[in-house]
Amino acid sequence: MTRAADWFEAHRERLQAAVEACRTRGYWSPFVESPSRRLWPEGAKQRGAEAFEALLGTRIELGLPGEVGWLGSEVSPFTSEPLGVRYPKVEAHALVDAMGEAWPAWRSATVTERVGVCLEILARLAADTFLHAHATHHTAGQPFLMAFAGSGANSLDRGLEALAMAWQAMAWVPEESTFERSFGRGPQVALHKRYRLVPRGVAVVLACGTYPAWNAWPALFANLATGNPVVLKPHPDTVLPVALGVRTCREVLQQAGFDPNLVTLAVDTWEEPITQQLLAHPLVAIVDFTGGQRFGGWLEANARQLVYTETAGCNAVVLHSAHDLDAVLRAVAHSLCCFSGQMCTTAQNVWMGAEGVRVGDRMVPPDEVMQRLVAAVDAWVAEPEEALAVCGAVHSDATLSAIEEAQAAGEVLRASAPIEGAGSARTATPAVVQLPASARSVYGKEHFGPIGFVMVAASFDEALACATRDAGERGSIASYAYATDGAVIEGIEDAFALAGASVGINLVRQLPINYAAAYSDFHVTGLNPAGTASLADLAFVADRFRVVQSKVEMPPG
Repeated sequence: MTRAADWFEAHRERLQAAVEACRTRGYWSPFVESPSRRLWPEGAKQRGAEAFEALLGTRIELGLPGEVGWLGSEVSPFTSEPLGVRYPKVEAHALVDAMGEAWPAWRSATVTERVGVCLEILARLAADTFLHAHATHHTAGQPFLMAFAGSGANSLDRGLEALAMAWQAMAWVPEESTFERSFGRGPQVALHKRYRLVPRGVAVVLACGTYPAWNAWPALFANLATGNPVVLKPHPDTVLPVALGVRTCREVLQQAGFDPNLVTLAVDTWEEPITQQLLAHPLVAIVDFTGGQRFGGWLEANARQLVYTETAGCNAVVLHSAHDLDAVLRAVAHSLCCFSGQMCTTAQNVWMGAEGVRVGDRMVPPDEVMQRLVAAVDAWVAEPEEALAVCGAVHSDATLSAIEEAQAAGEVLRASAPIEGAGSARTATPAVVQLPASARSVYGKEHFGPIGFVMVAASFDEALACATRDAGERGSIASYAYATDGAVIEGIEDAFALAGASVGINLVRQLPINYAAAYSDFHVTGLNPAGTASLADLAFVADRFRVVQSKVEMPPG
């Protein structure tokens, strides 16, 4: 296991910097977010593209236990062409059995060795960022620059963040101690105590279809570092980015002298899901889930395992006042357009009072605010090339159906339409729909996709009350507000805090406004129905292992 320890030393400074970044909560990243040629070795971009092309129409050979065939039906949302990539189909029970056999050596490894392996995996994933970007672009449907940042630096940062928190949580427990005291008038007693960090068992990580790595990598490293084997179960339409990560994990584990079956892949189809079979295995002790509230809620209520979820929310924008209303609406419009609204932090419900929005000494009436919001959306998608770069492709046909349902629910201020000149790509520009404040059955749930609802309440106070009510009762991952008065801002912060929901205020220069920064932003609070897990706090890592102690009385003297 000396190689794992060597990797730890090689990457020690990066880990220490991540720990410090989590403590100070400022900006830091050791990874390269831009594909600019000057930031990468010569030929890196071309090699990444060629590596992706070479995968098309091939089998991803992983040598998994329990293989019984081949699966794969991914279609690029941009070309509408099948990728033709095939993945091992596995028998769930045999897969987890083999992971159980691999577990003892990993469980017995030192924390330094396990963290060293994780740090090396992160470094190799970072080196393959161009390949991962193409894989994400052509499965999830993200614009290429977003895919590059999202499946590269941003997801790696979240993974390193979780790893740093796990390292801290485990370092807090000493390996041994000496306990001395007298009991009554008796002689002093000395006890030698040992504290063992014992992992829970196999973890099943259920990745989402639109942002596969961003949520999967934190769970992967939180589990691996704390001693738990991991089976990654990708979304049936977005397998390739996850499979590439599993391939890297298995290579690094094997080179370190560990059984590669500590990390496996379980691919399934819509017709034959495998998740329930995995969860039925007695060795499965942890579930990490990112996806819709229906299945996430079922897991929270019924799974016997330790469950971490990020599901969904009806994210709100509350408008009170602004110094530059057009800048505010441009930011809100960008959130609706960015990756066609297919982000868990996308703004969905725009709220204002009947008095409108104050700009200087003028109250801008709601009708004008709505007109200017529509104009701001139009501006983002006016040029086809820019529209495609911002909106990307629609991941699923179900999103197109959701847009139609939303437009039928209220007054359409702006109708969604395909992006002109996008060829065979599946695209949709944002729909903006006005609803009455009473239509909670519509806006009081997440509508995944480029869908914005606008509601006018009787007053700003009522608008804020409605937005925070929905955050607390229906869920919110990220909400937003705009105000120029300090007392109003403080009231907004208090209202969202009581709802257990995060809020960003007056975000106009941060584009997209729904960007969440690793090491700084706590993503999801665990205090509302949008999820139980936060990326990444100590609660995300500390319960993945438990402390078992032994104590031996030492002889007198």
